Amino acid sequence: MPTKPTFKQRFQYFFDNFMSKGTVALIGGLGLISLVLILLAGLVISLGGRWLAPEGSEGLGFVEAAWESLMRTLDAGTMGGDTGWGFRLVMLLVTLGGIFIVSTLIGVLTAGVDGKLEELRKGRSLVLESGHTLILGWSPQIFTILSELMVANANQKTASLVILADKDKVEMEEEIRARVEQIGRTKIICRSGSPMDTTDLEIVNPHQAKAIIVLPPESDDPDTAVIKTVLAITNHPDRREQPYHIVTQVRDPKNKELLEMIGERDQVQAILTGNLIARVTAQTSRQSGLSVVYTELLNFGGDEIYFTSEPTLVGKTYGEALLAYETSAVMGIKKQNGQALLNPPMDTVIEAGDQLFALTADDDTLIVSGLTSYPIDEAAICLPHQVSIPKPEKCLLLGWNRCATTIIRELDNYVPDGSEVLVVADPSVSAEVAQAEEILRQECGQLCHQKITFRAGDTTERGLLESIHAADYDHVIVLSYAGLEVQDADARTLVTLLHLRKIAEQDDTPFSIVSEMLDLRNRQLAEVTRVDDFIVSDHLISLMMAQLAENDALYDVFADLFDPEGSEIYLKPVNDYVEPSKPVNFYTVVEAARRRGQTASGYRLAAEAGEAAKSYGVHTNPKKSEQVTFTEADRIIVIAEE
Repeated sequence: MPTKPTFKQRFQYFFDNFMSKGTVALIGGLGLISLVLILLAGLVISLGGRWLAPEGSEGLGFVEAAWESLMRTLDAGTMGGDTGWGFRLVMLLVTLGGIFIVSTLIGVLTAGVDGKLEELRKGRSLVLESGHTLILGWSPQIFTILSELMVANANQKTASLVILADKDKVEMEEEIRARVEQIGRTKIICRSGSPMDTTDLEIVNPHQAKAIIVLPPESDDPDTAVIKTVLAITNHPDRREQPYHIVTQVRDPKNKELLEMIGERDQVQAILTGNLIARVTAQTSRQSGLSVVYTELLNFGGDEIYFTSEPTLVGKTYGEALLAYETSAVMGIKKQNGQALLNPPMDTVIEAGDQLFALTADDDTLIVSGLTSYPIDEAAICLPHQVSIPKPEKCLLLGWNRCATTIIRELDNYVPDGSEVLVVADPSVSAEVAQAEEILRQECGQLCHQKITFRAGDTTERGLLESIHAADYDHVIVLSYAGLEVQDADARTLVTLLHLRKIAEQDDTPFSIVSEMLDLRNRQLAEVTRVDDFIVSDHLISLMMAQLAENDALYDVFADLFDPEGSEIYLKPVNDYVEPSKPVNFYTVVEAARRRGQTASGYRLAAEAGEAAKSYGVHTNPKKSEQVTFTEADRIIVIAEE
C-alpha cells in the first residue's frame, strides 16, 4: 500500500512545479511575497500605536507605515536613521526580508532580461513583415543577391529582406555588414532555423512573402536540400491559397522536372546551373566580352528588362518597333499566351494583348519616341558579304569540374568539323578529378565536330603549359578545380593564368583566354593577368535569381535567351554592319542589324576592354541618336540565330 506523501514532500513538489514555470511565474511569486511582507509590516506598526512608532511619534497610519516598509525593502540603508526600539525591530525584519526577497526578485528580472536578449540573439522571434522577399538558406551567393535586391528597392519607401538559415543570427548579421553595402531603406532581418522545418518556416512568415529565394547549401548533394525546402513551403499545413513565387537553382535536369511537379500549384522557377554556366563559358571562349554583356543584362546597376503594352505599335511589325524607342533597346515580344519570342522574324505583327520587352533604365523610360522618320545613314551601312568557310579550331581546357563535359558538348554546337579539344587536369587534386578521363569517355564519346584528348598533369606548372604548346591553341579555358575550397581553387587558377599571360607575351599568335573564378573578389586580383574574360559562375546565377525574384515574367525570357535553340547573344565585327572610322548613330546600327534579321542592343569598344570602370568596353542600350566612331576591332552586340 503506497504511503501518504508528507507535508515536506508536498511542499517540495509544489515548489519544484512553481520554479519550472519560468521567469514570469518567479517574478509574480516573489512580487506577491514582497507585497505581503510590506502590508503585514504596515499593519503591525499601525496597530502597535506609539509602542511601535518612531520616537516622538504617537503612531503611524496603515498607509504611512506600509510606505516606510516599502522604502526599507528597496534600500537597506534607509533604516539607519530609525528611532524607537519597537519600530527598529519591525523595520529590521522588513529590511532582512527585502534583502532576501526583493534582491532575489531583482536578480530574477535581470536573468529574465538576459534570457530574452539571448533568445533574440538566437533569432527565433516571429517576423511580422508582409510583402517581403524571403531568402531560405545561406551560401556565398547571398551577398550578391542582397546587394542586387537593395539596388532594385532603392526607390521604395520601405522594403524588407528576410533570411532564414541554419546559422547563428549574429554571425549572419556581422557577415552581411562586412560584405554588403547598405543602399536605400531596405531592412535586412535574419532568423536562425532550418528552412526544411515547417515550424521554423513559420518564424519568417512565408505566407505573406512576395517572393521566396531558396539557396542550395554547400554540400555534395545540394539539390536534395532544395527539394525538401520547396516541399516544406508548398505542402505547409497552413499554406496560403494564392500560388507561391519560388526561385531556386539545381544541378540535375531531373530535379528541375521534379520541382516543377512539386510546385504545380505554385510558380517554382528553377535555374539549371551547370548547363547555364557551361553554355556561357563555351560561348565566351569564342567571343570575348560575352560574360560582361550577360552581367550588364542581369544586374540592377544599369539597364534592366521591362515589359510594356504599346497601343500605338499594334498592327506594326517587330522590325518597325526596333526603331520606335530612342532610349530603350527592344529585344522581343511576349505573346498573349505567355510565350516569349526573343528576336522574332522582323515581319512578326504585334497584336493587341502582346507585350514588348526591352532593355531600359526604368519602367517609365520605356516610351516611344514619336518620330515618324529616323536619322539613318544609308551610306554607312555595309552590305552583307560572303561568309568565309570556318577553319577547324583548337581548344585547350585546363582544370576540371562538373561543368567540363557540358562545356565540351556546348562547344560542339559551334565549332566546325575537324576541331580538337585537349583537356589537362591534375588527378592528385581530388577523387573527382582523378575520374576525369573516364567521365570524358562516358559523356563526350558521341561528339560530331571535335576530337578529345586527355592528359594528366599539374596545370600550375609553367613547364607543362609550354610542353603542350598552349600558345598554339585558338581558345584556352581555365576551370576551377572540383574538390577544393573556394580560395584554394581560385589560387590555382590565378597561378595558371599568370603562366599563360607570360606565354602570351612571348608569342605573336593571339589566343583567347577565358577563366572561371569562384569568388567575385578574386576577379580583381586576377585582372593583372589581362585575361580576355572571366566567368564568375555563382555571381551570374545570383544576379539571375535576384531578377526573377523581382519580376517573375523574366523566366520565359531567360529560358529563351539561354536556350541553345533559337536566338542568342553574339558580339560580331562592326564592319559587318557599318563602316568603321566614321561617326555613325545607333539608329543606323539597329537598321543594319534589322536587315540581317538581327536585333542590335549595344556595342563593345576594344579600346576600353581593359577598363573595369567602363564595364570592359561594353555599352548596352546606348541612346540611338548619339554618334560613335568605331574601329575594326570593335564589336556590335546583337541577338541572332547564329
